[in-house]
Amino acid sequence: MLDLSVSLAGVTLKNPVVVASGTFGFGREYSQFYDLGELGGVCAKGLTLHPRTGNPAPRIAETPMGILNSVGLENPGVDAFISQELPFLRQFDTKIIANISGNTPEEYGVMCEKLSAAGVDMIEVNISCPNVKAGGLAYGTRPELAAEVTEMAKKHAGSVPVMVKLSPNVTDITEIAKAVEGAGADALSLINTIRGMRIDVNTRRPILKMNTGGLSGPAVLPVAVRMVWEVSQVVDLPILGMGGVSKGEDGAQLMLAGASAVAVGTALFADPFAPLKVRDELADIAGRQGLSAVRELTGGVRPW
Repeated sequence: MLDLSVSLAGVTLKNPVVVASGTFGFGREYSQFYDLGELGGVCAKGLTLHPRTGNPAPRIAETPMGILNSVGLENPGVDAFISQELPFLRQFDTKIIANISGNTPEEYGVMCEKLSAAGVDMIEVNISCPNVKAGGLAYGTRPELAAEVTEMAKKHAGSVPVMVKLSPNVTDITEIAKAVEGAGADALSLINTIRGMRIDVNTRRPILKMNTGGLSGPAVLPVAVRMVWEVSQVVDLPILGMGGVSKGEDGAQLMLAGASAVAVGTALFADPFAPLKVRDELADIAGRQGLSAVRELTGGVRPW
């Protein structure tokens, strides 16, 4: 029997497939299709300290190989998640990962304290957010800013592992990875969306109301594979790989590049069952290669 379990920062997932933050809501809609316990983990929709209404529409635009989004972190706030959504998710035999975004290091600290006390399995720290104290510069674009928010999260997360989500919109993602490792991160997740833009040639206006948005979907997979591979060479942290995963082969590429587990995101919009298909296809690939455990794929790439 093939062992599907993997470890991510000391958290054992029954299989290496989780759903990415922002694409699964809090799981209620998808639970109508299948038992969420079939998943290795659920990364909930991004949370902020206070409720947010998000950006004005239109805030989703299709592209030939994915979507652009500028949803703007619409969410009910961390307290509402803990009181209303977390009890629902706890019904299922899966790991719960809370994703958080803040505009100051202190906001990250407060949310980590609340979520740690509530008993989530892991906290994913989104550092693609603007730091209001640094003139709106995103935390994830400067090593020192990324380290600052990581240190704050670790200080307030207690025994709950902290996974930092890296932005691809940087010159060298390895510098950010090394900075957050030095600041105490327990794991990394990558990649977040790539900034993009579409224009309606007839109106000459950007299709998104906020002009630009984050590109996700199959188009970003080669970038994700490359960045996971680069980061895995310079840090000694487990990696949750994501970006364009829609089938088992995609997930296998990320694991071979160095990821311990993979996340399925945009593919969910086209096929709610995509994570289960990725899980089963990953198992098939590992089985055909004669492996006894799917985790044996991790880091198995053989560069020329």
